[in-house]
Amino acid sequence: MQSVGAAGFAVEGRAYAALLMTPEQVMPWSPPALAELAVADLEAVLALDPLPEFLILGTGSAHRFPPRDLVAALEARGVGIEVMDSRAAARTWGLLRGEERWIAAAIMPLA
Repeated sequence: MQSVGAAGFAVEGRAYAALLMTPEQVMPWSPPALAELAVADLEAVLALDPLPEFLILGTGSAHRFPPRDLVAALEARGVGIEVMDSRAAARTWGLLRGEERWIAAAIMPLA
């Protein structure tokens, strides 16, 4: 992650309003409202082999909790979830990837 600003996130010279990240790739993302977020919306990052240690979920400009069904579905797959606002998620991604952790991130728009 190169920068975070009002317009979104910059990674490798590209701007994203919302994004999915794995150690292997960065993808633009068009997430539903947080209350409607489901495991199907995260399949692109859950396709990692091996599965990520956990998923960092950035919930926009404020820390909000995702649906319980989503958390249960991730845990059933053996994937933990760490929830925080999107700015904190971007910082956490950089820190943990710097340690070469095998993680994934789903970062919702700031607006």
